[in-house]
Amino acid sequence: MKLLVITAIKEFKKDILRMFKEAGVQNFSYREVTGFQDNSEDRVELNWFASDMNENESILFYAFVKKESVDSFFNLVEVYNSKQGNESHVHLAVLNIEKSNN
Repeated sequence: MKLLVITAIKEFKKDILRMFKEAGVQNFSYREVTGFQDNSEDRVELNWFASDMNENESILFYAFVKKESVDSFFNLVEVYNSKQGNESHVHLAVLNIEKSNN
């Protein structure tokens, strides 16, 4: 059993749900969260909004999945991110579950 942790901007929600379905992930949880980006180190001409901290409406998904679904989901996210025309991407991490009551 593995734990997938996915973060993305809120606009990607429907696409992530589609990827879950394609990868055979049927059970998951999600929560709307606020993402922050610290721009204090950016050069002034790169920081259009002249703010040190930018907030984004984001989502956080987590799902306990079988090992077989992990690679499939990673591949779907990789293809999706490669097609993005902006700097936002779906971020994905996998954690090993050492012990579970399932």
